[in-house]
Amino acid sequence: MSPRSPAKPQPNPQQNHLLAALSPDVQSRLFPHLELVHLPLRALMYESGTSMSHVYFPTDSIVSLQYVMENGASTAILVVGNEGLLGITLFMGGESTPSRSVVQSAGYAYRLPRPQVKEEFNRHGQLLLLMLRYTQALITQVAQTAVCNRHHSIDQQLCRWLLLSMDRLSHNHLTMTQEFIGHMLGVRREGVTQAALKLQQLGVISYSRGLIKVIDRDQLEHLSCECYEVVKKETAILLTYLPQRQLIKNPEDIPVVVLKTQ
Repeated sequence: MSPRSPAKPQPNPQQNHLLAALSPDVQSRLFPHLELVHLPLRALMYESGTSMSHVYFPTDSIVSLQYVMENGASTAILVVGNEGLLGITLFMGGESTPSRSVVQSAGYAYRLPRPQVKEEFNRHGQLLLLMLRYTQALITQVAQTAVCNRHHSIDQQLCRWLLLSMDRLSHNHLTMTQEFIGHMLGVRREGVTQAALKLQQLGVISYSRGLIKVIDRDQLEHLSCECYEVVKKETAILLTYLPQRQLIKNPEDIPVVVLKTQ
């Protein structure tokens, strides 16, 4: 995590939908304590068992929470983007987390120190309500991910992951390796490659030289298992502050995922 580069345009805290949903009074108390940080791809935010000093509110980045086994194998249990925050254990009574947090899509986030988080949470006001609702949405995502990883194909899991990622970005591209996606899904890189090629043959995506373009999002949702729809509906019910997803009408707005083979 490094300070923001001066050459980059400064993101706005209200690009994070949770921060934007807070009342002006709450924002006036919290915003002066926010610090903008750059989150490079694959940066380790938190390791399992380490103490957490901040919560992070992504603006245009995605963080993957992964459970790591003793043999080093890992699987993503949820993703966090501009819809919420990273670090719910700080206000749920814990100081650390059993999972590892890794940047899945590079970008920026605003971080808030632990004392300010707890002080505002203990007011039992708006932030408390929003965070509890967000926590419930995360619980749904974790539970559905567990079911999906056990009962659904790699093809369906890839569709679900692509949809969840696009829903949590303010831009239309991702850059990462096939190996990294395999780690998140708990499958071999070859399985990711085969699943992407199948989607291309069906006309859902174009796949060339490591570049994936989503051509037909409706078909992508159709090919995904019910797990994506369950998470999306529960999130919409609980997180009423989220904007409605816009339908893609301009071909230039088609979401892009860049997959590097190395």
